[in-house]
Amino acid sequence: MMKEQTTTAVFQRDIKEHWMVRFGERGFPHVQQAWVLDPGRWKDWDPFILMAEDWFKRGTFSDHPHRGFQTVTYVVDGRLEHIDNAGGHSIMEAGDVQYMNAGWAARHAEEAVDDEIIHTLQVWLNLPKSLKKSPTTYQEIYVEDVPRVPFDGGAIKVYSGEFAGVKGPLESLVPITMAEINFAPGAAYTHLLPENHNAYLYVLSGELEFGDSRTVLNKKSVALLTFNENGDEKNTSELIIKANTRSKVLIYSGVPIKEEVVAHGPFVMNTMDEIQQAFRDYHAGKFGPPAV
Repeated sequence: MMKEQTTTAVFQRDIKEHWMVRFGERGFPHVQQAWVLDPGRWKDWDPFILMAEDWFKRGTFSDHPHRGFQTVTYVVDGRLEHIDNAGGHSIMEAGDVQYMNAGWAARHAEEAVDDEIIHTLQVWLNLPKSLKKSPTTYQEIYVEDVPRVPFDGGAIKVYSGEFAGVKGPLESLVPITMAEINFAPGAAYTHLLPENHNAYLYVLSGELEFGDSRTVLNKKSVALLTFNENGDEKNTSELIIKANTRSKVLIYSGVPIKEEVVAHGPFVMNTMDEIQQAFRDYHAGKFGPPAV
């Protein structure tokens, strides 16, 4: 007697919500700023807190503290100088990424080099309560060290997570995927993500169609994707992408943490008491000396 075989349908992702980024002129040294993911919609973005796009000159993000979350900073253009009060120093260029686990007490500076203007995308990635007191760490991911997997009419740069059997170099305390996908006109690609990951994308250039709905998104479009919230990390989901023009898109994903979020200034904690304690600790010198 033959054993009956069963197959599980792969979850097909689509566009849940999309919008265009609005830019605001800030003047010098913070030239221009926009929210890709607006702060305040913690439950919608979980495990992400916000994503900011900035153009700035030296002096905008000089010495400052952080606690309770991680950052992933993608350099779009220009040169970004990192300085931290543990002696860390690096200069990153277009396509490079810096990962920071602020953990318990980070104090650093993010500066444009010399008199240049730097253009960055920075996402704040939450930490669960159990990791809010973790040690501060930094990781520089240079574009030449990022695996590039070609497909017919394009290629995917694997910054974090695993795609097409290739693992990215970024190692965050809360595992995420991050990929930059480049397309020639008319190229198509099916992006695979764990089905239980909340995910969003940001179109950096061109025009693309996404999902079974074939939703057309252009440069500066942001979209939140559908996902199987109660799914299994081991099961993949598919997002069908087709490029109408030469295009580039960033896609991020992570498992929701599902904890209370209180974000105020440079700190992200679970309660307002913890935020107030972070300010007291900073003013008491517990974050260490300035980053210079």
